Amino acid sequence: MTEKSTKLIESNQYTFFVNIKLNKKQIKNILESLYKVNIISVNTYNPPKKRKRFSQFEGYKTNYKKAIIKIPPSQSITILPKN
Repeated sequence: MTEKSTKLIESNQYTFFVNIKLNKKQIKNILESLYKVNIISVNTYNPPKKRKRFSQFEGYKTNYKKAIIKIPPSQSITILPKN
């Protein structure tokens, strides 16, 4: 949960880390069946790989994909329990 993702929740947009190989339709189908909500739109983001150096060895961090979904204002997703 980042500061940006908590601000997006106020406008009914939720951020998820998803598998790199999934496309927007697959992400939409999975999240609709998992959370029982109607999804209006799905935006994805593939950030560039970051270089990592450990002693004399150099490599890259593992890559990831972010998906930002938008749902209708009448629905919501409970991510963290209030207790």
